[in-house]
Amino acid sequence: MTLSHAAHRIAGQPMFRVLDKVQQLEADGRNIIHFEIGDPDFTTPKHIIEACCNSLHDGETHYVNSMGTHDLRAVAAMVTQSSRGFLPDINQVLVTPGANIIIYLATLCLVNPGEEVIIPNPGFPTYAAVAKLCGVKPVGIPLKESNYFRMDPDDVNNAITSKTKLIIINSPNNPTGSVMTREEMTAIYEIAKDKGIYLLSDEVYARMHYGDTAFYSPSSKDCCKETVIVMNSVSKAFAMTGWRLGTAIGPEAVIEKMGLLVQTLCSCTAPFVQRAAIAATLGDQKPVREMMATYRRRRDMMVDGLNRLPGVHCLNSEGALYTFPNITGTGRTSQEFSDFMLEKAGVALLPGTDFGSAGEGYVRLAFTTREDKIMEGLKRMKQALEERR
Repeated sequence: MTLSHAAHRIAGQPMFRVLDKVQQLEADGRNIIHFEIGDPDFTTPKHIIEACCNSLHDGETHYVNSMGTHDLRAVAAMVTQSSRGFLPDINQVLVTPGANIIIYLATLCLVNPGEEVIIPNPGFPTYAAVAKLCGVKPVGIPLKESNYFRMDPDDVNNAITSKTKLIIINSPNNPTGSVMTREEMTAIYEIAKDKGIYLLSDEVYARMHYGDTAFYSPSSKDCCKETVIVMNSVSKAFAMTGWRLGTAIGPEAVIEKMGLLVQTLCSCTAPFVQRAAIAATLGDQKPVREMMATYRRRRDMMVDGLNRLPGVHCLNSEGALYTFPNITGTGRTSQEFSDFMLEKAGVALLPGTDFGSAGEGYVRLAFTTREDKIMEGLKRMKQALEERR
């Protein structure tokens, strides 16, 4: 008995493999500080939970339209108008069980086996994993520390071949925390438009930016009618990672096919979760503002602490939930540094190479844990590095 060729191309997500290892260590009695996974430690705001409970009690427990409920799609369109300056038609909006699947839906619907998709390197691991699963070649664009880890439009343009069918961009960025400028976004959009290439804009962290660079979506250029597809989620900003709800907005013909694929794979997104997403989007935003203020404090604490470690320096993250320090001064590779910190300091973090080859020399830490835990983790890391000098 053998598995399919496709099965052998399934890579999974490295952060969950590390989480599994860490949880086993904790089960064995180890005390571990968690910096490895971008899962907010806040509880989902109360009014969102109540909306879901009310939906369940009202009997919203059955199949719904595979594209999403009319109510949520209308809300997504309205929020797009207020945040990005255009009102998409409801047929441009698709609701999905989590945003992660949108990468697969878009790649499968837009790129043939043997063709190419341009992705950030380092970048969210699912970009490359989905490409390989679909028999598509991922072409990584190195994100350089000298350019604050922002994707360079010239590098994108130079990487395009006759086989390029899709460009994926991500701002604010996972794993680096970078935020691309309006000028950079516009330049990449123009490249994609001129060359007839689709542009998938991963905007999962759109609400989470702390620096001087304002968030800008390339969807404002074509209103998602021809070139741009936007993917978004309630997971991070609303502390709803376990709820699994995403949205995609794009050209009607593309969204229609992606919706049919949702129908084929998983029928629909749970209606009570969609009701919760409406409450998250339209309800009281005070909890979100409070969470963002806390993340900003945590980011400042973590960046400051990392820059005090021997052999480490770290740029100030402008968005998302992550710092991406340079650890080359410690004399260790990314994997060696991560293994060392887990073994000697009881601190779980991710090697930059989990996000692509250009991540060598870096590690990713998520500031999704309490400030006292961040302080303790940084203290442990400093002690471990000083003991080994």
